[in-house]
Amino acid sequence: MPHSKSAAKRLKQSARRQILNRSATRAIRTQIRKVRDAVLAKDLAKAESEFHAAETTLDKAGARRIIHPNAAARTKSRLSAVVKGLKLAAK
Repeated sequence: MPHSKSAAKRLKQSARRQILNRSATRAIRTQIRKVRDAVLAKDLAKAESEFHAAETTLDKAGARRIIHPNAAARTKSRLSAVVKGLKLAAK
């Protein structure tokens, strides 16, 4: 239990942030999974649209420091390579 008013406030704030961060992290993972599933199904149009949504989600998360910006960039790069491979395979 917190011993001061400020400690009690910090406890409430950290609990609120934990919920928001966990929700955002789950959204990122879900979006990445959607891209990978579309690639496995060899659905190029869906893969590209899901990749665009994942890109936006990752950029926002990196900007808000939910994940490290370099981790966001690395994940985008890897997803881009997977989608590009599907595009080349389709030709």
